[in-house]
Amino acid sequence: MNATDTSLPTSARTFAPIHPTHTFKMLLKREFWEHKGGFLWAPLIAGAISLLLTLMAFIVAEVAARRAISGGELKIDGEVMVNGLDLGALTGKLDAGQMQQLAQGIDLSLLMAALWPFVVLGFVVFFYCLGSLYDDRKDRSVLFWKSLPISDAQTVLSKVVSATLIAPTLAVAMALATMVGFMLLLSAMVMAHGGNPIELLWGPANPMALAASLLAAIPVFALWSLPTVGWLMLCSAWARTKPFLWALMVPLFAGIIVSWFQLMKMFNLDASWFWSNVVGRMLLGTVPGSELPYRQSAAQGSDGVKDLLAHMSASNVLSSLAMPSLWIGVVAGALMIFLAIRLRRWRDEG
Repeated sequence: MNATDTSLPTSARTFAPIHPTHTFKMLLKREFWEHKGGFLWAPLIAGAISLLLTLMAFIVAEVAARRAISGGELKIDGEVMVNGLDLGALTGKLDAGQMQQLAQGIDLSLLMAALWPFVVLGFVVFFYCLGSLYDDRKDRSVLFWKSLPISDAQTVLSKVVSATLIAPTLAVAMALATMVGFMLLLSAMVMAHGGNPIELLWGPANPMALAASLLAAIPVFALWSLPTVGWLMLCSAWARTKPFLWALMVPLFAGIIVSWFQLMKMFNLDASWFWSNVVGRMLLGTVPGSELPYRQSAAQGSDGVKDLLAHMSASNVLSSLAMPSLWIGVVAGALMIFLAIRLRRWRDEG
């Protein structure tokens, strides 16, 4: 019924209306292709650099070990003499507690290897939101986009979804690929020295649990980052020039004034509360894991690698969704995004 009837003259043909979801999907594709370098290639290159540095470290360690071995035999606990780095003999002396420490060390190394794409993610999302609406006005392309049957709400929301869901999802994918590459490098090193990577690496470690934690962090990042995303997009829509200075200086000067005049004492609060819950949420929400200090379990402190890994588990990551501060920030971010939509309707000058 909605198909085009080609037997009729061009003027009489009817075309099926474009569904709003199709329009929004095209806007998401537009954002991805215009910012493919930041969304895809930046975390991919960061992960590749992490693996390259790991490989270089292995080579340096191998050369240093070979030089040490050439000077004499390697003694293990005064009982076993190994002519070389026999990891099978080395790990054969480990008890259950030491094997657990080995597993925790491997998990921590995997997290450190996967950290690089997330560091890039924080910068990419911050500057993407900051220029999302300002750049269109700067190069006058906003006039072209406003001539199309696309609402301001669709345009702004497509940028919000790109920043809060698409970018972190791609960063998680790159982080998972980096973790797999890191484990393969470790496996090659273990096999080169007589060890079994299944027993020494893949068995004790918890790569699947770490992957679940990274996947669970995507919705948490999307909601936690909304105050920062909303504030940056509001500055991007409002500032006539230098949106970075406006986005940075307004919260900082507000914090200085609050601290100087001790305004928070009117609410029986310290100035540090304002810096943490207002300034910090406006500027640092795009930093992955920035919600960790606000979590009650994490605020109690951590004792070593074991507690750190426990805080990073999928269940603890998802427990952030129960924090009232997260949902208050969601409301504040949604309000600022709404204001950015309203501003875009009339602020179209260069």
